[in-house]
Amino acid sequence: MRVTQSMLSNNMLRNLSSSYTSMNKYMDQLTTGKKINRPSDDPVIAMKGMRYRTEVSNVEQFQRNITEMHTWMDTSDDTLGETTEILNRLRDLTVQASNGTYEENQRGAIAKEVDQLKQQLVEVANTKVNNKYIFNGTQTTEKPIDVGENGELSFNTNTFKPVMLEVTSGTQLQANVNPTDVFGKDLFDDVEKISEMLKDGTAFEDFDANISVIDGHIDNTVSERADLGARMNRVELIETRLEGQQITARDMMSQNEDAEIEEVIMNLTSQEAIHRAALSAGSRVIQPTLLDFLR
Repeated sequence: MRVTQSMLSNNMLRNLSSSYTSMNKYMDQLTTGKKINRPSDDPVIAMKGMRYRTEVSNVEQFQRNITEMHTWMDTSDDTLGETTEILNRLRDLTVQASNGTYEENQRGAIAKEVDQLKQQLVEVANTKVNNKYIFNGTQTTEKPIDVGENGELSFNTNTFKPVMLEVTSGTQLQANVNPTDVFGKDLFDDVEKISEMLKDGTAFEDFDANISVIDGHIDNTVSERADLGARMNRVELIETRLEGQQITARDMMSQNEDAEIEEVIMNLTSQEAIHRAALSAGSRVIQPTLLDFLR
């Protein structure tokens, strides 16, 4: 095959262009710290990277959901604890009211405290987190209990629907508490009944039945708090597992995408030496022409 001067020149330029491409590839790897910077560099790595990034993104979203879950559950737990304290105080007052030695003014003082505790129960039932009512299911913008001008209460919890958050793929947990089990209409009716009995001068013997009624409300609150605690424990276990999954997913993504800087530097140095040698050889091959020998 006849080899001409133009063929030598074209081959040299093509090889130099390929050498520049290789050096540019290594420079990009050094700059970004990644093996590839576009899918065409290595489609296999690109596809794996998309899968790993999706896994990391899913884990991070689940962790955000768990953070939201903690906010709801921790606040609900604290609120139920406060509710138990209020009910215990109501029980103590009811026991005092059943004492026949109390005079009318003393019973009136107890009635005033009972009314204050009732108002506090309403405030507790209307607890908000991030501007959302946590004791009214999915109706987070509506108060569970409204207080009228004359102090009458209206309840908006009849259509309660639990707030469910996805904490792992395919697993949803209830983040809130059913208000009808704790802040139902019967609770406030019973508290109001005690207040009215104190104000009306009802015989102290009739208060004994109210003690067991308050005990029932305390049991309901404790039971609901125990159920909440069981879900909180499960959330903590899931959170620990997600932390491990996040570390694993990030490690796999790093192994798939991150470049070995030492290896890249070595490859760049080697390619640079090859490029310089190619330039030197090309200058020697192309420089002599027929005119150089005709002079």
